[in-house]
Amino acid sequence: MLDLRVTVRRVTGAVIARRVRSRGMDLSRIRFIPEPTKIPLRRNGVDPVPEIAEYRATSPVRLLPMPFDFRLWLVTGHAQGRAVLTDRTSFSNDIRHLFNGDGPSTADDVGGLGFTDPPLHTRLRKIVTPEFTMRRLARLEPMIDDIVETQLDELEAAARCSEPVDLAKHVAFPVPFQTICALLGLDYDDQEAFARLGSARFDATLGGAAFGAVSAQREFLFEAVRRQRKDPGPGLIGQILRDEGEMISDSDLAGLADGIFTGGFETTAAMISLGTLVLLRDPAHAALVREGSPAEVDRVVDELLRHLAVVQVAFPRFAREDMELGGESIRAGDAVIVSLSGANRDAEAAGDRPEEFDPYRAPASGHLAFGHGIHRCLGAELARVELRSALPRLLRRFPDLVIATPESELAFRQLSFVYGLDALPVTL
Repeated sequence: MLDLRVTVRRVTGAVIARRVRSRGMDLSRIRFIPEPTKIPLRRNGVDPVPEIAEYRATSPVRLLPMPFDFRLWLVTGHAQGRAVLTDRTSFSNDIRHLFNGDGPSTADDVGGLGFTDPPLHTRLRKIVTPEFTMRRLARLEPMIDDIVETQLDELEAAARCSEPVDLAKHVAFPVPFQTICALLGLDYDDQEAFARLGSARFDATLGGAAFGAVSAQREFLFEAVRRQRKDPGPGLIGQILRDEGEMISDSDLAGLADGIFTGGFETTAAMISLGTLVLLRDPAHAALVREGSPAEVDRVVDELLRHLAVVQVAFPRFAREDMELGGESIRAGDAVIVSLSGANRDAEAAGDRPEEFDPYRAPASGHLAFGHGIHRCLGAELARVELRSALPRLLRRFPDLVIATPESELAFRQLSFVYGLDALPVTL
């Protein structure tokens, strides 16, 4: 009987696999994710669950048990994860084959650099890379400092009415939101609605329904591109339209804007909230950021990025060919996901005591918080600029800042690809 069930499962899986390859499947119709895939999305507070460390120690490249013989590999080791993220020949990032076009979301709803392969990826990234050089970002620093100070004023005003006050609402979310809106040249009057879409699209508890949030957010950006094609604005969208004209489609430009927005908003918001939480655990750590030199603050920010790794897994890769990885046999068509939070807790990335937050640790240049290779986060340096501005100013302005809720009761996100807090109550 067992053999019969196994045979039926494999035959059924083969039929489904053929259908996916030939017609695609609408991910937005899926309302659950299999239990094994939840492990890299779960945490205990800010720490990965213990299974991640166990996997890294025993099988850093691990085949997860999935239904219908679908083959999904989880990579938790630093060396193996770096190898996957670097290899643009053996792996593809394009997931559009998983959409059949007859549901609420289609392949047109998926775009941006993270889901694009060369040569299109190379062309699109070349268009936006100049805006994220250190020289260009230096011009944004005064604007970012002003945004931070304005939001700290708002936080203080809210605290006069009642405490505790929500740091996420008044500082962590609006600082990167306004920065990205200004960078792209977007109107941010509808901040709350757009912010909710940003959170929903990373929520794995929705299953494939999160693609509906992707679609809605991208439609907002499609409209912005359409308007600016007629009358280019002062931001990056307008500049690209002036430079590229008809050589770039609305779809490709909206995908670029979408990637910049989501990569630069939700992730930095999470880092400001979680970074504050971690720093306030130890008065000496908070004092180091409050009183330290720019070099010391930069080192602390880098360690926070490694330790928190708010982007929990990298964009999925699909093997183009049979290969070996970490002693395991990967087949062509297999999906591979890299646990960035797991890889960053590898001693190879951090040195001694990799599970601990150590603000005195030498910069972990090998950490994967921003990914690696051609798909490394384009806005990595922008995120650093915002964190170097927000965290010291926050702690200097409010030296008696404390978290107002026990850490075990905080609203940590459950099963989110971008880990964070929905609220962070503090007293000033």
